[in-house]
Amino acid sequence: MVNIIGLGYIGLPTALMLASHGIEVVGTDYNEELVSMLNIGKTTFKEEGLDDLFDRANKSGIKFTTKYQITDIYIVSVPTPYDKFSKKVDANYVLRAVSDILKICPQEAVIVIESTVSPGTIDKFIRPAVEAAGFIIGENIHLVHAPERIIPGNMVYELLHNNRTIGADNKVIGEKIKELYSSFCQGKIVVTDIKTAEMTKVVENTFRAVNIAFANELAKICRHDNMNVYEIIRICNMHPRVNILQPGPGVGGHCISVDPWFLVGDYPSLAKVIDESMKTNDAMPDFVLNRIYEIMKERNLEDINRVGVYGMTYKENVDDMRESPTLQLLESQERHLAMGLKVYDPYIVKDVVKNQFHNLNEFLDTVDLVVIMVKHNEIKENIDKLSNKIVLDCHNIINLPNVYHI
Repeated sequence: MVNIIGLGYIGLPTALMLASHGIEVVGTDYNEELVSMLNIGKTTFKEEGLDDLFDRANKSGIKFTTKYQITDIYIVSVPTPYDKFSKKVDANYVLRAVSDILKICPQEAVIVIESTVSPGTIDKFIRPAVEAAGFIIGENIHLVHAPERIIPGNMVYELLHNNRTIGADNKVIGEKIKELYSSFCQGKIVVTDIKTAEMTKVVENTFRAVNIAFANELAKICRHDNMNVYEIIRICNMHPRVNILQPGPGVGGHCISVDPWFLVGDYPSLAKVIDESMKTNDAMPDFVLNRIYEIMKERNLEDINRVGVYGMTYKENVDDMRESPTLQLLESQERHLAMGLKVYDPYIVKDVVKNQFHNLNEFLDTVDLVVIMVKHNEIKENIDKLSNKIVLDCHNIINLPNVYHI
């Protein structure tokens, strides 16, 4: 049996995938409401293919509980936030989960850390905690790092097809966990040491963050001299060795907007390019807010209440708002003592901010300027409804004469 600890955006799909491929699984989470929902047959977030996977896992006998189980394999998939001041990983959730496992686990159990951590986190925090509990790592307890590699909106497919990395002290244990993940993973699974596994996951997301920052910086340069950044990128990308990404209103989610800070926090004198790249990305919501004010001034719009922000999630076609650029923009608006922006997102059904709407037509009826922060399919399919609006398109998805860009 495998006990999955943490049933959020990563833990739940992983538990369901293992269970639907013949592995006995018990999912554990401290959130009683979440566990209750799962036990009555309801998934806790929207994701393409997740409900079908949930049905298959239920038929295979998956169980959900708030209690840790006595078993030989644990997979820890709990949050790893970062301290915004020190820029270092907060390993407390992982530490707490490991500590609770150590209270009940049998001899020679394997603890797999799926949560993303900075290089050296397991050495600095997890190993000392395990040893302090009286265990001898490599003899009567084993540690493994198997960082997740999936993205909301495409989780089920990527769980099946993405390559994986298994970091272990002992190759035999690494191969044992590789076999477990091979029950569903069709990609290549590489077994390496723990610190290398920690580093590869952070480096993957840092690579993307740095390249996004380059595109965002280009957008700012081009805006300064009234050049079309999208045309420039299109032409540059015709070169066989150039592949510039598209600029956007900021970077969100719990990977690209967070993981690179781990390197900045741990290597402040070395990670200079990464540090500046992250600052560039973090500044984009403020840049968008300034563009809103510029457009309002140009079009003689005096009432901020007639400006609407479309999209609250961090990316299209998901309900995940973690580190959302829109939420960052709204926070910045409050700091500038300017209130009144209307907000709408088809994927957010509960009220989470002021002036939030739950119907596209009602939202559009109340605004003159629409700011497209997220390129949900819904807005792409309703472009005709924007023909009489002023639009700030932060993703270059609309070709209308009344459209501005970042």
